[in-house]
Amino acid sequence: SFAGLRSITNLSMSEPKKDSASQAKSTGIVSIAILCSRVLGLVRDQLLNGLFGAHFTGIFTAAFRTPNMLRALFAEGALSTAFVTTFTKKIKNEGDEAAWVLGRKMLALSICFMSMVAMAGIAVAPWLVKMLNPGWKNPDSIALCTDLVRIMYPFITLVSVTALVMGMLNSKRVFFIPALASAFFNLGCIVGGVAMAWVLDPGFREGNITEKGLTGFAIGTLIGGVMQLAIQIPSLKKIGFKFGLDFGWKDKDVSEVLHLMWPSLIAAGGTQIGVFLNSIFASCTPGAESASAWLANAQRLQQLPLGLFGVAVATVTLPMLSRLATEGMTPAFRGALAKGLRLVLFLTLPSAVGLSLLAYEIVSILFERGKFTAADTAATAGPLQAYAFGLVFYSAIKVLQPSFYTIGKRFIPMIASLGVIVLTASLNAVTVFVLHWDHTALAWATALGLVVNFATLYLFMRKFAGGLETRSLTQVLMKLMAGVALMAGVCLAAKFTLLAGWAKMGFIMQAGSLGVTVTVAAVAYFFVTQKLRVEEAGEFIGIISKRLKR
Repeated sequence: SFAGLRSITNLSMSEPKKDSASQAKSTGIVSIAILCSRVLGLVRDQLLNGLFGAHFTGIFTAAFRTPNMLRALFAEGALSTAFVTTFTKKIKNEGDEAAWVLGRKMLALSICFMSMVAMAGIAVAPWLVKMLNPGWKNPDSIALCTDLVRIMYPFITLVSVTALVMGMLNSKRVFFIPALASAFFNLGCIVGGVAMAWVLDPGFREGNITEKGLTGFAIGTLIGGVMQLAIQIPSLKKIGFKFGLDFGWKDKDVSEVLHLMWPSLIAAGGTQIGVFLNSIFASCTPGAESASAWLANAQRLQQLPLGLFGVAVATVTLPMLSRLATEGMTPAFRGALAKGLRLVLFLTLPSAVGLSLLAYEIVSILFERGKFTAADTAATAGPLQAYAFGLVFYSAIKVLQPSFYTIGKRFIPMIASLGVIVLTASLNAVTVFVLHWDHTALAWATALGLVVNFATLYLFMRKFAGGLETRSLTQVLMKLMAGVALMAGVCLAAKFTLLAGWAKMGFIMQAGSLGVTVTVAAVAYFFVTQKLRVEEAGEFIGIISKRLKR
């Protein structure tokens, strides 16, 4: 719990350690919930790729692109960040009831505005699809994508409400249920999608699946959105929120959320807009429709550790930073932010190395079945290596970015993201239209943009905060690199021994060989980091040990 956080003058020598352990514990709880969501999301992608192949999965991905981007921006980005910052201050300064009033006003505003956005999206769907997929030449692909867009666009209204509910729960230090809610979204997509495809596509029932089944999965997306919201309602009632809509939007607190939100929207959207642009450029690569699926599959695998660790750390850290920021730029604020960055490094570095070195094998065992071929595996592995490189920086940005809004420096992330968007778009234009490279180059441009974004944010926050315990961070990084080096050695040795002749192995042999490799590599990493007395290693292993004993 973060309830023990007080002003620095009241902190005892033992309290920082207690808060650090609490931060790591809360991160572990959120990570477990998010793991369920990411695994179910992977299952959904496996179903789509296996049932329909990369071509039609790419069309579905393109149709869900805009609603999904808005989901990332709102549920994990601008609306959530701006609302949590204002809502937390409201609780601290005026109490729960005043905060609930703000919550009801923001709910009414979000429902009205996002419903209008959804209706506009449905109306302009034909032009939107052509504009966002300029490289597609097949009119059937454009027509199918348009139909799917019209079905899924109302999802953005659901997700905006969900983001506010999630923000209120996180501000009241309820983390597990909001994090688990995404698992119910994916569960609804899978169960609802399969059920609706069964009803709508006769071929689905007879084992001769056609693209008509994609309509069922599009409806399943809406079912998942309803489930994601519904699972959080009981928790919100439990903490005292009384449901209702308040249309008194001419309010200083609503204005504060909106003022925080629009630069946050641009800042948080830097990476998402980069991915969005990648999809547009991908339609002009040789892969055309399939390229969208290859990039999306690679990104899904990147999102497993990103959501598991990066988003989890950010989710736990933001409400705490918002409370600490009311006391000024104290050592407690700097310590909490530095702790978040160290946790991110500890958790994502090994994930990035593992995804990069074992990219082909991981993609193969997860996706290569049904209509997803070995050629699709190779086309997905390349972008995965690029996204793996950017994973650490992306996760660190998730922690750094919201901290600027808690200290009133909201324009810095916005300007940084705008610069990254221009950089990424320029690189994409050169690689696609001048050098005629394939979709893998687009993933590398995104990774480079993440590096630039992180470096900019880190340097500015270090200046504003009067330091971010950089020496401690560097020392931890050097220790982590020792663990990563041994882990990389294990992976490389396995590729020439245990994993040699991968294509000739059966699925069980592949799964066993890859499982042994990953397990040994992870043990090697944790062994080295614990022996080198990395604080985060001890905390992480302690949390796991306690849970296993229960």
